[in-house]
Amino acid sequence: MTVLVLAAQAGGANGGGMSMLLMMVALFAIMWFFMIRPQQKKQKEIQKFQNSLAEGMSVVTGGGIYGTVKRVDIATGIVDVEIAKGVTIRVDKGYVFKDASANQPGAK
Repeated sequence: MTVLVLAAQAGGANGGGMSMLLMMVALFAIMWFFMIRPQQKKQKEIQKFQNSLAEGMSVVTGGGIYGTVKRVDIATGIVDVEIAKGVTIRVDKGYVFKDASANQPGAK
């Protein structure tokens, strides 16, 4: 009797390994579509914006400083951002992001 129970459990374990593998693949696929893929798309969009920086664009730096692009040096990747009249700061192009409030109605 115990031999039959052990044989049944051994046979069930083989099928259980395959379902576990399918479950892991499904879990990875769900993570890919809901977490990794959207993050990659967002990163590409940010990079596209940073590559298209031009004078006069409203931006936000990585430190949260709002300003307007005054000059872009493509060779060094440095952007001059005017944060107040006559006050400009130099920021690496990788730390300049789109100012979302500039596109909203009622923004300053």
